[in-house]
Amino acid sequence: MAEQAPIETDRKLPLPLWELVPLVAALMALNALAIDIMLPALGDISEYYDLTNPNDQQLVVFIYVMGFGVPQLFFGPVSDRFGRKGLLQLCLIGYAIAGFLCMATNAFWMLLVVRFIQGVFAAGVRVIAVSIVRDLMAGRAMARVMSLVMTVFMIVPILAPTIGAGIMLFAPWEWTFGVLGLAGLIMLAWVQVRLPETLPETARQPLNMTQTTRAYRQTLTTRVTFGYMAASGVIFGALFAFVAASEQIFSDVFGMEETFALWFAGVAACLGVANFTNARIVERIGMRRISHSVMFAFLVLASLNVILMQIFGEQLWIFYPLFCLTFACFGMMGANFSALALEPLGKIAGTASAAYGFATSTVASGFGYLVASQFNGSVIPVMIGFVGLGILSLSIITWTERGKLFSSR
Repeated sequence: MAEQAPIETDRKLPLPLWELVPLVAALMALNALAIDIMLPALGDISEYYDLTNPNDQQLVVFIYVMGFGVPQLFFGPVSDRFGRKGLLQLCLIGYAIAGFLCMATNAFWMLLVVRFIQGVFAAGVRVIAVSIVRDLMAGRAMARVMSLVMTVFMIVPILAPTIGAGIMLFAPWEWTFGVLGLAGLIMLAWVQVRLPETLPETARQPLNMTQTTRAYRQTLTTRVTFGYMAASGVIFGALFAFVAASEQIFSDVFGMEETFALWFAGVAACLGVANFTNARIVERIGMRRISHSVMFAFLVLASLNVILMQIFGEQLWIFYPLFCLTFACFGMMGANFSALALEPLGKIAGTASAAYGFATSTVASGFGYLVASQFNGSVIPVMIGFVGLGILSLSIITWTERGKLFSSR
């Protein structure tokens, strides 16, 4: 195997790469943890609050994602003005407190309110984590490091449902939220002790309406940034749709309620392998060539799953292998789409990261809820939604690249 080229960065790394990657991954993983750890508890939550519509349990996921989305548009410019570390610490404190408050709610609407607030603070953590990477590197180097980050990050979706199920063996479902509070405090200590400020005073941007409007206008009028941001907002709706409906799919369709965490972990593991593979090849092959190819693969695999289930019925042995491969495509789209979108806007990385995060959370969750809410005891409507989102996302990318796909740039 050819030796990997060293990662070239725009400036000297403030932490060794072996620590920077796990730190950024852990910060981003707080978001995945907040979504995935309580998936095995959704049924219990539905019973506890006596929900009449079983699909309402999906709101525990979607209301968090809604809170996670819009505030990123605020955190981006603020972090560009005041720096990364102090704001990151504030967000980690808020995230931890919200986790503990979720344990004390006695009405479903109260739980949703606190979950929304937790999503707001998680938004700041996510924006700043990505901005830290962009402060230090760009282009294929950023794509490679973000792929490494996502590889480590994927440990959490693999383990989180199992952790949640394990917690429920010894404690009530409320402690699936309590663990989030503990995780926030651990990350606060790590950041305080080890992470320096990555945005120099000389690189900070003024914070005023004119400057903020100009930065967002630049983000929206930069064709590559806007195109990949929009395409990501669409295709990541499929990811949110599956996460929200996964417990129902494996329990109601395939009768795998007791082993749900293992099936979910297998899907997440495939995504992790894809992220790691992308990290190994992206600097040699290029972000566009990889991500455009897997976009087509996503469409083919999702369509094939729908066709075969229509012919043979909803059989786990048909659905699961094809779905794992379909889901793995996100591992070669996410980091590359992100790097392509942010590459032209290094001077306003926080603002650009915020806009991208908004697209891949609020916009994506809207599409995700639209698809997941079609679940009617059958997985076929959800998979048809996957196909539709794939076609729309590919159309946006084709427009962005003026019809010239698979470029080595």
